[in-house]
Amino acid sequence: MIRIALTGGIASGKSAVAALFEARGVPVVDSDVIAREIVQPGRPALEAIRRRFGDRVLQSDGSLDRRALREQVFADPAARRDLEAIVHPLIRSAMAERSAAVGGPYQINVIPLLVEGGRRATLDRVLVVDCPEALQIERVMQRDQVTEAEARAILAAQVSRSERLAAADD
Repeated sequence: MIRIALTGGIASGKSAVAALFEARGVPVVDSDVIAREIVQPGRPALEAIRRRFGDRVLQSDGSLDRRALREQVFADPAARRDLEAIVHPLIRSAMAERSAAVGGPYQINVIPLLVEGGRRATLDRVLVVDCPEALQIERVMQRDQVTEAEARAILAAQVSRSERLAAADD
Protein backbone atom coordinates (compact mmCIF):
# COMPACT_ATOMS: atom_id res chain seq x y z
CA MET A 1 0.00 0.00 0.00
CA ILE A 2 1.25 3.47 -0.86
CA ARG A 3 0.58 6.05 1.83
CA ILE A 4 0.49 9.64 0.61
CA ALA A 5 0.63 12.42 3.16
CA LEU A 6 -1.51 15.39 2.27
CA THR A 7 -0.27 18.43 4.15
CA GLY A 8 -0.32 22.19 4.03
CA GLY A 9 -0.58 25.21 6.25
CA ILE A 10 -3.73 26.13 8.08
CA ALA A 11 -6.59 27.09 5.75
CA SER A 12 -4.61 26.20 2.64
CA GLY A 13 -7.27 23.94 1.13
CA LYS A 14 -6.30 20.51 2.50
CA SER A 15 -9.89 19.53 3.26
CA ALA A 16 -11.04 20.48 -0.24
CA VAL A 17 -8.27 18.41 -1.85
CA ALA A 18 -8.95 15.46 0.48
CA ALA A 19 -12.65 15.62 -0.47
CA LEU A 20 -11.71 15.43 -4.16
CA PHE A 21 -9.73 12.24 -3.55
CA GLU A 22 -12.50 10.80 -1.39
CA ALA A 23 -15.11 11.55 -4.08
CA ARG A 24 -13.06 9.39 -6.42
CA GLY A 25 -13.06 6.47 -4.00
CA VAL A 26 -9.59 6.97 -2.54
CA PRO A 27 -9.43 6.09 1.17
CA VAL A 28 -8.71 9.18 3.28
CA VAL A 29 -7.54 9.08 6.89
CA ASP A 30 -7.68 12.58 8.37
CA SER A 31 -5.73 13.46 11.50
CA ASP A 32 -7.91 16.56 12.07
CA VAL A 33 -10.99 14.34 12.32
CA ILE A 34 -9.18 12.06 14.75
CA ALA A 35 -7.95 15.06 16.76
CA ARG A 36 -11.55 16.20 17.26
CA GLU A 37 -12.66 12.68 18.26
CA ILE A 38 -9.99 12.11 20.91
CA VAL A 39 -10.97 15.24 22.84
CA GLN A 40 -14.65 14.39 23.16
CA PRO A 41 -16.05 14.32 26.71
CA GLY A 42 -15.20 11.09 28.47
CA ARG A 43 -12.06 10.50 26.41
CA PRO A 44 -8.68 10.40 28.22
CA ALA A 45 -7.16 13.20 26.11
CA LEU A 46 -9.77 15.70 27.30
CA GLU A 47 -9.08 14.90 30.94
CA ALA A 48 -5.32 15.23 30.40
CA ILE A 49 -5.88 18.60 28.70
CA ARG A 50 -8.09 19.73 31.58
CA ARG A 51 -5.44 18.70 34.12
CA ARG A 52 -2.73 20.63 32.27
CA PHE A 53 -4.68 23.74 31.22
CA GLY A 54 -7.43 23.95 33.82
CA ASP A 55 -11.20 24.09 33.70
CA ARG A 56 -11.08 27.33 31.70
CA VAL A 57 -10.56 25.24 28.53
CA LEU A 58 -13.89 23.46 29.04
CA GLN A 59 -17.31 24.71 28.04
CA SER A 60 -20.23 24.48 30.46
CA ASP A 61 -21.30 21.14 28.93
CA GLY A 62 -17.86 19.64 29.60
CA SER A 63 -16.68 19.74 25.99
CA LEU A 64 -13.44 21.35 24.91
CA ASP A 65 -13.48 25.11 24.44
CA ARG A 66 -11.22 25.19 21.38
CA ARG A 67 -10.96 28.96 21.33
CA ALA A 68 -9.82 29.15 24.98
CA LEU A 69 -7.28 26.40 24.41
CA ARG A 70 -6.06 27.99 21.17
CA GLU A 71 -5.52 31.31 22.93
CA GLN A 72 -3.30 29.62 25.50
CA VAL A 73 -1.22 27.44 23.21
CA PHE A 74 -0.53 30.05 20.54
CA ALA A 75 0.53 32.57 23.19
CA ASP A 76 2.95 30.16 24.88
CA PRO A 77 5.24 27.76 22.96
CA ALA A 78 5.73 25.59 26.06
CA ALA A 79 1.96 25.21 26.42
CA ARG A 80 1.73 24.22 22.74
CA ARG A 81 4.43 21.56 23.26
CA ASP A 82 2.52 20.25 26.29
CA LEU A 83 -0.68 19.98 24.26
CA GLU A 84 1.16 18.23 21.45
CA ALA A 85 2.68 15.77 23.94
CA ILE A 86 -0.85 14.89 25.08
CA VAL A 87 -2.61 14.56 21.73
CA HIS A 88 0.01 13.64 19.12
CA PRO A 89 0.73 10.09 20.38
CA LEU A 90 -3.01 9.37 20.48
CA ILE A 91 -3.50 10.79 16.98
CA ARG A 92 -0.57 8.79 15.58
CA SER A 93 -1.88 5.58 17.08
CA ALA A 94 -5.40 6.13 15.74
CA MET A 95 -4.00 7.11 12.31
CA ALA A 96 -2.03 3.85 12.12
CA GLU A 97 -5.08 1.80 13.12
CA ARG A 98 -7.38 3.50 10.61
CA SER A 99 -4.79 3.37 7.85
CA ALA A 100 -4.47 -0.39 8.28
CA ALA A 101 -8.24 -0.80 8.46
CA VAL A 102 -9.09 1.14 5.28
CA GLY A 103 -6.33 -0.48 3.23
CA GLY A 104 -6.39 -0.02 -0.52
CA PRO A 105 -3.56 0.13 -3.05
CA TYR A 106 -2.95 3.70 -1.94
CA GLN A 107 -4.49 6.12 0.49
CA ILE A 108 -4.35 9.74 1.52
CA ASN A 109 -3.30 10.52 5.10
CA VAL A 110 -4.18 14.14 5.91
CA ILE A 111 -1.50 15.38 8.32
CA PRO A 112 -1.43 19.19 8.64
CA LEU A 113 1.65 19.26 10.89
CA LEU A 114 3.63 16.64 8.97
CA VAL A 115 6.73 18.78 8.48
CA GLU A 116 6.64 20.12 12.05
CA GLY A 117 6.23 16.62 13.46
CA GLY A 118 9.01 14.99 11.48
CA ARG A 119 6.86 12.06 10.33
CA ARG A 120 8.01 12.08 6.69
CA ALA A 121 9.86 8.76 7.04
CA THR A 122 6.62 6.87 7.77
CA LEU A 123 5.02 7.82 4.44
CA ASP A 124 5.71 7.12 0.78
CA ARG A 125 5.01 10.55 -0.73
CA VAL A 126 4.17 14.05 0.43
CA LEU A 127 1.55 16.12 -1.39
CA VAL A 128 1.56 19.76 -0.28
CA VAL A 129 -1.47 22.01 -0.74
CA ASP A 130 -0.37 25.62 -0.90
CA CYS A 131 -1.87 29.07 -1.24
CA PRO A 132 -0.71 32.63 -0.54
CA GLU A 133 -0.31 33.53 3.13
CA ALA A 134 -2.72 36.46 2.76
CA LEU A 135 -5.44 34.04 1.67
CA GLN A 136 -4.68 31.74 4.61
CA ILE A 137 -5.03 34.65 7.03
CA GLU A 138 -8.30 35.72 5.45
CA ARG A 139 -9.69 32.17 5.61
CA VAL A 140 -8.59 31.60 9.23
CA MET A 141 -10.10 34.91 10.35
CA GLN A 142 -13.40 34.08 8.66
CA ARG A 143 -13.56 30.40 9.61
CA ASP A 144 -12.41 30.68 13.23
CA GLN A 145 -13.70 34.19 13.98
CA VAL A 146 -10.27 35.39 15.12
CA THR A 147 -8.42 38.65 14.69
CA GLU A 148 -5.70 39.15 12.13
CA ALA A 149 -3.11 39.08 14.93
CA GLU A 150 -4.45 35.74 16.16
CA ALA A 151 -4.43 34.32 12.63
CA ARG A 152 -0.84 35.48 12.13
CA ALA A 153 0.18 33.88 15.44
CA ILE A 154 -1.27 30.56 14.29
CA LEU A 155 0.63 30.78 11.00
CA ALA A 156 3.82 31.75 12.83
CA ALA A 157 3.58 28.57 14.92
CA GLN A 158 3.77 26.46 11.74
CA VAL A 159 6.77 25.93 9.49
CA SER A 160 7.18 28.40 6.67
CA ARG A 161 5.71 27.88 3.21
CA SER A 162 9.20 27.40 1.81
CA GLU A 163 10.01 24.65 4.34
CA ARG A 164 6.73 22.90 3.62
CA LEU A 165 7.19 23.14 -0.14
CA ALA A 166 10.76 21.82 0.20
CA ALA A 167 9.32 18.68 1.84
CA ALA A 168 6.92 18.08 -1.06
CA ASP A 169 7.13 15.29 -3.61
CA ASP A 170 4.06 16.73 -5.30
